[in-house]
Amino acid sequence: MNSSALVLFSGGQDSTTCLAWALENYERVETLGFDYGQRHDIELVMRPILREKIAPLHPHWAERLGPDHLLDLSLISSISETAMTADIDIVMQENGLPNTFVPGRNLLFMTVAAALAYRRGIDVLVGGMCETDFSGYPDCRDDTMKALQVALNLGMNTRINLATPLMWLDKSQTWELAHKLGGTALIDLIRTETHTCYLGERGKKHDWGYGCETCPACLLRAKGYMEFIARNNIFTKK
Repeated sequence: MNSSALVLFSGGQDSTTCLAWALENYERVETLGFDYGQRHDIELVMRPILREKIAPLHPHWAERLGPDHLLDLSLISSISETAMTADIDIVMQENGLPNTFVPGRNLLFMTVAAALAYRRGIDVLVGGMCETDFSGYPDCRDDTMKALQVALNLGMNTRINLATPLMWLDKSQTWELAHKLGGTALIDLIRTETHTCYLGERGKKHDWGYGCETCPACLLRAKGYMEFIARNNIFTKK
């Protein structure tokens, strides 16, 4: 077991699953979030609630969960206008990417996380990047993360590992991993407290959680949940 991990923790489904995975696999776990002017800034409200509620799910999780860090990266929204940082419609662009893609976001997130990990003596960064269920974001690809790991370690003379436990899972398998880690208690926590909707909609609760039902994140989350429930015949709280 590695000694320590820093989880990029947004307050969404994927990062919460990654936090549970890290708490199960590392002796000390810290979390890092970013305020980058995101349209769905409700996720920043949910982060501390999730940290508080996830710790008691297993006694050793409570013992391992360390400090949280929240950093201001609002420069991202000042240098790019996307559907994640501005009140504009979600559309496909001429380059084949949806305008929910925030150029350089994950690259900057990991670079800042590595700098914090250096100071905190942490040797593993955990992110929820995924190449199976995604919108073609180039900074979510396995090759990108591997290349970035090499660059960061060369630039800081370290041996930091970038762990991406969801990289080859589809969304139903991500739900399944959460269930394996924390049972129906973690599934219910993800459903009721995490936020994934790009539009920041938190007015209506669905079986799979809160959201607008129409943005790409909601559609993916709902589809994955229904497949997970059907495959496992699991019933969760309403």
